Amino acid sequence: MATKRLRGATLGRRLIAGAVAAATIGALAACSSGGGSTDGEPSGKLQLLVSSSDATDAGFRAINEAFEKQYPKVDVVFSTVSNDNYPATKSSRLTAGNLDLFVVKGLMETPSYAKDAATDDARLAKAGGLVDLTAESFLKQYTPTLLETQAIDGKQYAVPTGVSYYTGVFYNKKIFADNGLTIPTTWSEFTAVVDALKAKGVTPFGMGGKDSWPAGLPMLASVTANYPTLADKQQLAKDLWTNKAKLTDPTEVKVLKQTEYVLQNSQEGAAGADYTSIPSGFAAGDFAMTVDGTWDQPTIDAAVAKKFDYGYFPFPGSDDAADNALLNGKTELQLAVPTSAKNKTAALAWLKFFSDKKNYELFLQKSGFSSAQPGISTSAFLQSIGGYTKSYEPAWDQVWFANNKAGQDAVFPFNYPALSPLGSATPEQAAEAAQKAWSAAG
Repeated sequence: MATKRLRGATLGRRLIAGAVAAATIGALAACSSGGGSTDGEPSGKLQLLVSSSDATDAGFRAINEAFEKQYPKVDVVFSTVSNDNYPATKSSRLTAGNLDLFVVKGLMETPSYAKDAATDDARLAKAGGLVDLTAESFLKQYTPTLLETQAIDGKQYAVPTGVSYYTGVFYNKKIFADNGLTIPTTWSEFTAVVDALKAKGVTPFGMGGKDSWPAGLPMLASVTANYPTLADKQQLAKDLWTNKAKLTDPTEVKVLKQTEYVLQNSQEGAAGADYTSIPSGFAAGDFAMTVDGTWDQPTIDAAVAKKFDYGYFPFPGSDDAADNALLNGKTELQLAVPTSAKNKTAALAWLKFFSDKKNYELFLQKSGFSSAQPGISTSAFLQSIGGYTKSYEPAWDQVWFANNKAGQDAVFPFNYPALSPLGSATPEQAAEAAQKAWSAAG
């Protein structure tokens, strides 16, 4: 998502936004009016707010244009905001009561051991600040297992716009072929590929570290390989919260070592490189690989412009190939209607329109998301990674809940921002700092 997208959330930054968020939730709960209705002809202004990205912005604009043709009495006022500014913008606009439809983040049930770490939007739903969509017919078009992951107290408060996978590696097939390389399926094979590229003077990785979060993608990918099942990740999260595991334990340090390995084998100046520069650098052959999410594939594809073939494989952080068999991901850009909305009729009509198969396919073509509905045709790229996505597994940031009392070093909780070249710490030092911050939270 050009830009900073919602990737801060992707990396699990679920700290409650303090008094502002609490005030917003309280205000919305006070004016809660329950569920909405699609009765009546939609008209008037429809205020839509999303966290920005080139691909998804194009998808939403295409839907908005088609929606306004079908409902000419509706004027869709479409606002896009960078990820860094989105939480504050969302809170202020919800408080002001001038939102009808907006992106919610981290809408999922909070486990009992981390009940105080519920996300703002999960708390908002529980407080009655979001319209209950459970009975809306258009939700029947979405994959039930995805809906289950976003249920709050068994109720549905949002429409999932798609799925993204972000524990994989884009690679330049021409560079691989020219150097006699094949897709690595284990960590040993992966490091051998990197060594071979460096020996030929080829930079292994491209990384946009300026905004920090892209440098966290290798961390999430490493967790996927070292904790390959949902049960593994859930157990790790619980053990950390209950102090049965430490961030200085061997496997936890291994995650940081693998993350550092990617960072230190990235292009010169990676720490200050903008994320949006990576597709053009990849297209120019400045590096052979980049750890990125499938959300960026449309941008990469446009940059490459058929100059060469590229592919995508799971980050092989384990020396057991079976642990590296699947990509992990998340439900993307969940859309909800606040109970304070002034135009619920238009908002619900928009969601119904968006959910129609023809319109939804248009959105997917523009956004590059994998489908959140069954039986939807997908792009050649998504078909090419079908073997890695045959079973949906949520990524670490979809399982982990940050302790709001812990310091910044324990947010993720794998302390990748401390690693060189983003910081100056070794993996062991970064782990020690994270454990200290975590322990201090009590």
